[in-house]
Amino acid sequence: MTNTELIDETVAFVKNTLKGAEGGHDWFHIQRVFNNTLLIAAEEKVDVLVVSLGALLHDIADAKFYDGDESVGPRVATRFLVSKNVDQQIINRVVEIIENISFKSSLGSNAKRLHSLELQVVQDADRLDAIGAIGIARAFNYGGFKNRELHNPEVLPKLDMSKEEYKKSTGPTINHFYEKLLLLKDKMNTRTGKKLAQKRHEYMLDFLNQFDKEWNGFQ
Repeated sequence: MTNTELIDETVAFVKNTLKGAEGGHDWFHIQRVFNNTLLIAAEEKVDVLVVSLGALLHDIADAKFYDGDESVGPRVATRFLVSKNVDQQIINRVVEIIENISFKSSLGSNAKRLHSLELQVVQDADRLDAIGAIGIARAFNYGGFKNRELHNPEVLPKLDMSKEEYKKSTGPTINHFYEKLLLLKDKMNTRTGKKLAQKRHEYMLDFLNQFDKEWNGFQ
């Protein structure tokens, strides 16, 4: 099987698996991350097959939809790649991406360090989709999915959360901007990722400023 055929079959597998998924973690999220990955990879010396597979499979079974079980995604991805006779070394590198890509993995004293440039590229691509206009839409879509408040001035954002605290957080959606989304710009790994994140970060700041004005009765 050629690399192109493998990518095509992976796309088909992901589309089918994520059919009916929550709107911020569906096939279109994967497609955007995949496109972001290729954009960043064009400026970096990476294994394009590894980053492509990593991007396509990074949310194949997001732990937040499986009672926090972080082993499901790597298992599903591994089973699929083995069925396609993918080299074990490539599988290991893709699984490393899936296991370490999430924001929560960077929290707390036991935060995981990124081991490969491929992981850094896909993580940047995923983080880009968490900020800017798309990031705002995804945040409120997920907040609605979890029946969370839009905003509650009496519930302050929790900064410097541990990984476990972050996983259990049920705060208003606006808090999520301060607890995660506004932090991502400075957590980007690659030069291209940092450049692309700046404009999206500024868009979120403008949104939050307008939101605050409207919430408090100003125009």
